[in-house]
Amino acid sequence: MKFPSPVPLSWVAEFVGAKLLGDPHALATGINELHKVEPGDLAFVDHPKYYRTCIDSDASFIIINQETEYPEGKALLLVDEPFEAYLKLVRHFRPFRPATAEISPEAKIGKGTYVYPGATIGHNVEIGEDCMIYPNVTILDHCVIGNRVVIQAGTVIGSDAFYYNTRKTRDVWYRRMESCGRVVIEDDVEIGAGCTIDRGVTHDTRIGKGTKMDNMVHIGHDSVIGRNCLFAAQVGIAGAVHIEDGVVLWGQVGVSKTLTIGKEAVVLAQSGIPSSLAGGKVYFGYPAEEAGYKKKEIVWIKRIAELWDRVRKLEEK
Repeated sequence: MKFPSPVPLSWVAEFVGAKLLGDPHALATGINELHKVEPGDLAFVDHPKYYRTCIDSDASFIIINQETEYPEGKALLLVDEPFEAYLKLVRHFRPFRPATAEISPEAKIGKGTYVYPGATIGHNVEIGEDCMIYPNVTILDHCVIGNRVVIQAGTVIGSDAFYYNTRKTRDVWYRRMESCGRVVIEDDVEIGAGCTIDRGVTHDTRIGKGTKMDNMVHIGHDSVIGRNCLFAAQVGIAGAVHIEDGVVLWGQVGVSKTLTIGKEAVVLAQSGIPSSLAGGKVYFGYPAEEAGYKKKEIVWIKRIAELWDRVRKLEEK
């Protein structure tokens, strides 16, 4: 999330009650998760295991709970609970605002777009021209929809990320990281009924131009879907996944988090993807492997009982 304008680091430190180590005149331009940080961003870390990763990332300013070495040009903000400091900043810059109408008066809706009765459009939503938004669609705050987009009934765009800060020393182990990112849907995308697309935690979940989705597809937070992809029903994609252009995922394919599927890969129905796949190939099974190899493997597995019987008969001779 980018701030409306750059914020002095001294103000941030005072606001979250942090001890500032570094240039108090530096300006923070936003707050982001590690997989999305850019120079000028704030990031937070609350476990020694990740201190170095966070400090060596592109983030310029680190909210942290222990003083440690940091390179020139960066700064640390020391607090007891970095996660609480993160939440305080998110709530300040993206406060909860109750809905006052089914379609927010702040929403911008382009010429030729039709919104069915019963659809809900949140604050600061932008919808382009010639779109069709069917009944009971929910488009939550700050999401951006391009031109000629079709969203079928019951779909939710911009729900909070399934993303939690875990501390087993608390009574409640899992605390939700409040999402301040967006969903950006490019031109000519079609989304089926009952789909769910989570907003980014601090950045954007993006659906590329011309991509088509069947019913009951789920896209996790911060995932980036390329152009002209095709997803059949019940595909599930976890957070921070990068799917390149022209990828086809057939029904009930499951995609694990933080991986990449290469350009024009095809994954056959009911496959599971635990790690990145190269483009231009057809995959099947769990773990998903090239379909020709996987089908041969299944044939051999079916023959295990027969082969075992042969071995036993040979031993009896």
